[in-house]
Amino acid sequence: ARDGMEMVWLYVVLVPTQHVLAVTWLYLAKQPSLRAVLQDPSACEGLPGLLEEQVRVCRRRVGAMEAVKRGAELAVEECQHQFQSRRWNCSMLQGLQVFGKVAIQGTRESAFIHAISAAGVAFAVTHACSRGELEKCGCDRKIRGVSAEGFQWSGCSDNLSYGIAFSQAFVDNPERSRGTSSSRVLMNLHNNEAGRKALLAHMKVECKCHGVSGSCEVRTCWKVMPPFRKVGNVLKEKFEGATEVHPKQVGSRKLLVPKSSRFKPYTAHDLVYLLASPDFCNRDPRRGVFGTSGRRCNRTSPAMDGCELLCCGRGFHSAREEVVERCSCKFRWCCSVKCKQCRHLVETHSCR
Repeated sequence: ARDGMEMVWLYVVLVPTQHVLAVTWLYLAKQPSLRAVLQDPSACEGLPGLLEEQVRVCRRRVGAMEAVKRGAELAVEECQHQFQSRRWNCSMLQGLQVFGKVAIQGTRESAFIHAISAAGVAFAVTHACSRGELEKCGCDRKIRGVSAEGFQWSGCSDNLSYGIAFSQAFVDNPERSRGTSSSRVLMNLHNNEAGRKALLAHMKVECKCHGVSGSCEVRTCWKVMPPFRKVGNVLKEKFEGATEVHPKQVGSRKLLVPKSSRFKPYTAHDLVYLLASPDFCNRDPRRGVFGTSGRRCNRTSPAMDGCELLCCGRGFHSAREEVVERCSCKFRWCCSVKCKQCRHLVETHSCR
């Protein structure tokens, strides 16, 4: 559920095959565990949403597909968290395109979906490496010796280079196979890499002290990935400042350049988009847009979650609801917590 409203599931007409891009693999987020299904590589052909290039990766790395599924789940969950108060809130549809046409239209929403999805796969596969769940990888053993700060590199550093390489093979290859002359492909590849860079740029160092009584005479350290929520926060900021671009032929290459000379040049860490977003105000199931009618809003907020903006000027309904909460909790020795139930009325508001 989002904003207190039960999630609606719809069947939608799938877009023609030539327009279906690699994000159909996000359908794995809806699947039960793949461990029993993928006992052998031949089962890869039966996974819904995978394109030909991804089936080949699955056959070669069948043991990593549970991590890919987890990456899809992370991407969907983070998208829904980051956009929970916006008109488009990452609602999922029933078809292979889990976000409908929103994911393939070249808008800034599509840019975010591609970035968070590529980062999700890199994160989940790297995490599986560190936990010893994959045969082909483990901790990053290249980080060794003494650092410039004087501590000893040791422990299990997250092998992000492996996770990024896997993400590039699984997420990017279906795009590359369509040729890099397509503006949409160039946009998607750029945003995929921006998502992975958000993960790489926020790696951090964790350390452990060794010595008498914790004196920290010797300190061993290793590198770990940031929480995925941090990656989502970074990419949401990139979404807000995304650059609108258009294709330009430079010699034999097609490049994406800012649409206006007033726009700042974008970097490899920024998101780019080709088309302006719709307003997402009105329901349009064919495009994967639920509209905002019935969504909860904040009457006093001037931000996007406020009733004025979220409801697109249509106004809102107000109601009073009874809420039951635990209260007056006390710890009882040993070992339980006993609470009372408190009831009170709260005012709620929802878009017309």
